[in-house]
Amino acid sequence: MSKLVSTVITTRNSGSTLEKLLQSLGGQTYRQLEIVVVDNNSTDNTLELAKKYTDKIFTKGPERSVQRNFGAKKSKGDYYLILDSDMELTKDVISQCVEAVETGEEKIGGVVIPEKSFGRGFWARTKAFEREINAGESYFDAARFFPKNVFWNFDGYDENLTGPEDWDLPQRISKSYKIAKIKAKILHNEGNPNLIKLAKRKYYYGLSVHKYLKKQKMSVVGPKTLYFLRIGFYKQWRKLIAHPLLTLGMFVMLGFETIGGGLGYIIGRFQK
Repeated sequence: MSKLVSTVITTRNSGSTLEKLLQSLGGQTYRQLEIVVVDNNSTDNTLELAKKYTDKIFTKGPERSVQRNFGAKKSKGDYYLILDSDMELTKDVISQCVEAVETGEEKIGGVVIPEKSFGRGFWARTKAFEREINAGESYFDAARFFPKNVFWNFDGYDENLTGPEDWDLPQRISKSYKIAKIKAKILHNEGNPNLIKLAKRKYYYGLSVHKYLKKQKMSVVGPKTLYFLRIGFYKQWRKLIAHPLLTLGMFVMLGFETIGGGLGYIIGRFQK
């Protein structure tokens, strides 16, 4: 009998993207699925959309890590797939995740699902280009699929982190288990971003980066914190040269994100 996979989706005013994700779950080749939506007090039509696909809908906040752990506690699955509401799954994502865990020669504690970005406007294209340049690098992709027992053996997501929790949990798990990777992709909807919005998002995530670095005993200078230290930029130099406009735009965008994240780090570091 196939094991149950619980897909835990965190939402907040996600009406513009949620239904595409839920539809993609309905199109999965793996059918033993449970959909759990944990909403953070949305004021749009998020809950109405969610009710069309599942009755396991909860309200919880204040942040994504808390929502994810809460959703996992409410789940019945043998595996957890942790999703953001602006994602869409290609049809074999879940079947490949289950296969990776159940057929691997080593004990698998998590599965990385590669992502491909899309969206509207020039800055969405630069985000997609950035992801393409860094595809396959360990500092870029974080595991989202976990066996239930492994997830809870490591206490789930750190609820003191927002942003870095994506990497923190897989890093802790990787000390005891192998992290696998599949070929099927998640499509990530970047929307129609602009430089100010991107910098603000990195600022917000940066507020808890000092906790993550201290916990993982990591230096503030590294590819997870300073984008221009990422090896992908140098390995993919031919692609950078072949797309000069996107390359220029990407480095401008990363400059804004570095400033935003850096300010967040400084303020978060010295806040009580």
